[in-house]
Amino acid sequence: MNDISAVISVFAGSFLSATLLPGYSEILLVTLLTIGSVSPLMLVLTATLGNTLGGVINVAIGRWLPRLNYEKGASTALRWLQKFGPVTLLLSWLPIVGDLLCLLAGWLRMPVTPVVVFLCLGKALRYIIITAVTLKGITLWH
Repeated sequence: MNDISAVISVFAGSFLSATLLPGYSEILLVTLLTIGSVSPLMLVLTATLGNTLGGVINVAIGRWLPRLNYEKGASTALRWLQKFGPVTLLLSWLPIVGDLLCLLAGWLRMPVTPVVVFLCLGKALRYIIITAVTLKGITLWH
């Protein structure tokens, strides 16, 4: 796999992982880090960009959903968003719950700038941690 196809693959995988579609960005990232043909920084930045854009799509979908009386039967994700606001999106990388947090942030019509900032930070932290652990593991085995 050449560098450009690796970067495109990471972008596509991370984008899909952030939407309601299945994706395996972490496995792809670890595989490409192990191969070592692309800069870890480039992979982290690309994965973060793709995953953030996928999360923003979920926020946009949430904004299109009709407003309902969300007081009845509020889920844990909804309560977190109501209590902590956009900072809750630092957890947007969590499987299933993260997608729901993004949808609900849009549905609640939270301010776009803090939503995107915290969403991006949360996703970046996940990829930075995965990269650090992977590279440390590679170093230990060599």
